[in-house]
Amino acid sequence: MEMGQQVLKQQAFSTLMGTRLVHLTKGEVVLELPLREELRQQYGFVHGGVLSYMADNALTFAGGTAMTGPVITSEFKINYVRPAQGSMLIARARALHAGRRQSVCHCEIFVVTEKGETLVAVAQGTIAAMAPREES
Repeated sequence: MEMGQQVLKQQAFSTLMGTRLVHLTKGEVVLELPLREELRQQYGFVHGGVLSYMADNALTFAGGTAMTGPVITSEFKINYVRPAQGSMLIARARALHAGRRQSVCHCEIFVVTEKGETLVAVAQGTIAAMAPREES
């Protein structure tokens, strides 16, 4: 968990967004994002780019903890299930399969309201091991 907190702090964009890492084990992660007006689009819903960011980060944390060494997102797909309106987003991701070079991960994103959690997006992605950098 401590290493995950350090990685999140190194991501300037995650710091700007206010993302919190609340759970991290091998192949599983839970991220939270308190919502504010700047993260909403013109109709008052959470912007799709914010949901995509949460999916991307959660998928990569899940895949990265299931593999060895540094990783990056190779690709992901997201389905917006319904508009997100509430006070916080929660992204829960897990690695479905992890190999030496890539892992396939699944993420569900929920919005929190006074009534509880509601599913707002589902994503699946491939996380790839980074090739060692060559010294120049």
